[in-house]
Amino acid sequence: SFLREKYRPKGGPNGGDGGDGGNAYLVGDASYNTLLHIKFNSTVYCDPGGHGKGKNRRGSNGDDTLVPVPIGTVVWRMDKDGTRELLADIRDDTPLLVGRGGKGGWGNARFATPTNQVPVLAERGERGEAAVLFLELKLLADVGLLARPNAGKSTLISRCSAAKARVADYPFTTVEPVLGVVRSGKSGFVMMEIPGLLEGAHKGVGLGHQFLRHAERARLYVASGRWTC
Repeated sequence: SFLREKYRPKGGPNGGDGGDGGNAYLVGDASYNTLLHIKFNSTVYCDPGGHGKGKNRRGSNGDDTLVPVPIGTVVWRMDKDGTRELLADIRDDTPLLVGRGGKGGWGNARFATPTNQVPVLAERGERGEAAVLFLELKLLADVGLLARPNAGKSTLISRCSAAKARVADYPFTTVEPVLGVVRSGKSGFVMMEIPGLLEGAHKGVGLGHQFLRHAERARLYVASGRWTC
């Protein structure tokens, strides 16, 4: 851009710089208890910065993108060779920076010199960071229910709380963890039903070991039947 005014014939270049791109953050949100909203929208693009304008006006910065995730989400960064790097274990609502936006490019006013008073050069902005993340959810609960299939876990949590657990007369009715808030006077606690586990689950027996990660975060376990640790 060049200044063009009636009484200023030698206004010179006045192209402003471009704005910075927005950053990407993961934010813990207690209203979420699954990662399904990310599973079907797994690619996130951040807001780009605005173009520089005449009269040395700088472009606006892009808005930051906040992606809500459940409390208890473990975040890994995936490298090109498939290895994982642990970034954070989200325990609260503190934003976690996972992708930084690129810097805005310089306008042509930056390139004016005594020997080049009419620069027609403008710099392109930098590309923002691109990251491939692996998210692993480990639910947080005060009490975890451990038992074999059809031991009454769904019935117990549906009676103790307002959780709508699926109850039926066949094994493995529950195929995903169920959370319920149990009220006790003015206080309460979170109870979690973990899908039925069989001996040898770590080898793929029953529903396998994919739900064992949720059992890692419970403060207290209520188990029925004979268990060997």
